[in-house]
Amino acid sequence: MATTFRTTLGPPDPLAIEQLVRATGFFNDEEIGIARELADDGLAHGAGGHYRFVLADSGRDLAGYACFGPVPCTQSAWDLYWIAVDPRHQGQHLGRDVLARVESAVRNAGGTRIYADTSSRRQYAPTRAFYERRGYEQVAELPEFYAPGDGKIVFGRVLT
Repeated sequence: MATTFRTTLGPPDPLAIEQLVRATGFFNDEEIGIARELADDGLAHGAGGHYRFVLADSGRDLAGYACFGPVPCTQSAWDLYWIAVDPRHQGQHLGRDVLARVESAVRNAGGTRIYADTSSRRQYAPTRAFYERRGYEQVAELPEFYAPGDGKIVFGRVLT
């Protein structure tokens, strides 16, 4: 089935995002709640809100998504808050395609930099490798940020 992309949330999307994030097995209940909260906010505020989305649909399923937005008090920096692909759709370059659409949207909005945070835990090694393959560089590390043994690694990319 062909994947279609969109940037507008519909009423079923917050629940679909919550289910997708949960299905990855990477996130705890608090993090899953935050993903849902941002989707609810995006649905409530639409294009006038802070959060922007790229959604990848495969048939009637949400196969992947990203949530991103401008960093307050900066001239042109943006945060990539979430990017996730349903495990049934991983390994098909969907994450790459979603990220490319995020980068294009940021460029079109005048953004010049994107930052993405991730965990330093071993479980996140594939996530860190994904960012590196996409041209992101580690720009900061905060040891023990999330919890003992779980630091925060920040990746950044200058958009040209």
